[in-house]
Amino acid sequence: MLAVAGCGGKQATRAGDGAGCEAADGRITIATGNSGGVYYVLGGGLAQLISGNTKLKATAAETGASVQNIQQLVNKDYDIAFSQGDTATDAVNGTGPFAGKPQKIQALARIYPNSTHVLVRSDAGINTVADLRGKRVSTGSPKSGTEVVANRLLQAAGLNPETDVQAQRLDLAKTSDGMKSGTLDALVWVGGLPTAQITDITTSMKGKVKLLDLSALVEPLKKVNPGYGPGIIPAASYGLGADVPTFVVPNMLLVREDFPAANACAITKLIFDKRADLEKVHPAAKQIDKVTARQTDPVPLHAGAQQALAS
Repeated sequence: MLAVAGCGGKQATRAGDGAGCEAADGRITIATGNSGGVYYVLGGGLAQLISGNTKLKATAAETGASVQNIQQLVNKDYDIAFSQGDTATDAVNGTGPFAGKPQKIQALARIYPNSTHVLVRSDAGINTVADLRGKRVSTGSPKSGTEVVANRLLQAAGLNPETDVQAQRLDLAKTSDGMKSGTLDALVWVGGLPTAQITDITTSMKGKVKLLDLSALVEPLKKVNPGYGPGIIPAASYGLGADVPTFVVPNMLLVREDFPAANACAITKLIFDKRADLEKVHPAAKQIDKVTARQTDPVPLHAGAQQALAS
């Protein structure tokens, strides 16, 4: 289970607690997400921050996001990965998309939360998630955290994601095109606030789309993963006129357990020392909080990150 309060993540058992906090020379790659999402924007900002303040040269890559990120992190295609906390929990427990295959990952920190968006065409007769029955719905990129949440959301509303909706596994750019062209009735997106591509849809389709209130599904979803919690999409996020109740899931930065402790310490420390620089890249970074950074259970907190967060 993903803890959202308490004493913090499990302590990693690998050596490194006494390591220094200066990164070594080298190159690292960061797995982010869809180009229209916050992972991609903040990942690029983090890469610049690392390259400009350490001996490491970092690059960020567009990906399908959480599930794919973890798979490719473990396969050593990337060194750092953005992920939703629920997906990371599935990975270490060997559940959900990682059923029977626990992944050896650790966390640098819990970061900002993702908000769940269910955006629908106003003329499609959709007022609740249950009304998505028979509708054309983008459930996110294949192997993304959005897809995991979309399927759980539909199930919580009594729908079978495979048979009760016309699910389309689309990235955010193609989802945007589908909403604008009328080939989609609704989308599910899980991301930081605001997400640029969602802003583009709500601006270009002003008065023609609305966000659904998801508050009735929070408790059923918490039974699936207690990391889900109530949240609000403020009216100002997308200019839709009113706050919309939703549910949120924490994000994490992940590494393999063999990631060098000094690099882990340096990067984690940098995130909090230079958070203001990340806020300039995207306002979601304002919600990165050292108080909650250690709350990564059941994902172990990397020894280097423990050192950075203890200072």
